[in-house]
Amino acid sequence: MSNSPAFAPDEPPEIQVHSHERYHAILKRCANLPPVTTAVVHAIDQTTLQAVADAVAENLMKPILFGMEATIKKVAAENKIDVSGWEIVDTKNEHDSAQKAVEYAAAGKVDVIMKGSLHTDEVLSPVVSSTSGLRTGRRLSQSYIMDTAGYHKWLIITDGVVNIAPDLITKADICRNACDVWKVLTEETRLPKVAVLAAVEVVNPKMPATLDAAALCKMVDRGQIKGCLMDGPLAFDNAISKDAAAQKKITSEVAGDADILLAPEIEAGNMMAKQLSFINKADAAGIIMGAKVPIILTSRADNLRSRLLSCAIAVLVVQARKEGRMR
Repeated sequence: MSNSPAFAPDEPPEIQVHSHERYHAILKRCANLPPVTTAVVHAIDQTTLQAVADAVAENLMKPILFGMEATIKKVAAENKIDVSGWEIVDTKNEHDSAQKAVEYAAAGKVDVIMKGSLHTDEVLSPVVSSTSGLRTGRRLSQSYIMDTAGYHKWLIITDGVVNIAPDLITKADICRNACDVWKVLTEETRLPKVAVLAAVEVVNPKMPATLDAAALCKMVDRGQIKGCLMDGPLAFDNAISKDAAAQKKITSEVAGDADILLAPEIEAGNMMAKQLSFINKADAAGIIMGAKVPIILTSRADNLRSRLLSCAIAVLVVQARKEGRMR
């Protein structure tokens, strides 16, 4: 009987080593920039306070904590986090924390808002209010900034948090917001490549995501969306793999080399980002754009690199706005 295996692989498995070079390059760029004054909304738990402490240690943030002062100081003492040098705005509950943080942002007292121990919709509700003073002409949207060993450059996935089932006009704003993030992230002079995702790469009237993709591409052609190259509909594999695109005979500047993946709806965007984070071990920063100040999103499941990367992106956004490189 042969001792050879029942089957042999055609080639040895590819080993991907995550060097985190892109992450370290971003922190290096922030080293000579001033920390941003940040309203930390409902900073009453250990995870939030530790994330703030880490950002302060990297000189990324000057925090103002919003929450019940007694609770903040109790949690900080229990976890040996020194908050003595940070301003604390005493609030009654999470709604009060969010409202007061927005008031500070509207008054120009803070440059950034950061989510603490409350739900995302509770943070955003006072931001999108018609009286908040933070609204712009755009819809708010979230971008996951992915640093993964499995892809050859930064990859932005949007929107996996804010817009549940975006219509065509909302998707256009999601694209614009993500392109703004990409520009400050990379500082490249070329146009970002946006892949509008669907389950297939052909237009199918029974699949609304493919119709939206085709319409968005035409909006780029007509100048309704500016500052990017776009193609779609594209399936996920065609968007990030040149081999997959070649197999389908797709000729495109975007296919196989996308910078931004525009998801058809929130479930697809969220699952793509979480899959890359938890299976591919990507570092995933989270930031919401579309308001007058960027909004940092962190999760209890985020590692230190992801938290610091989120804060660093906010620093770059604030600096770009100060220099007039972003609206």
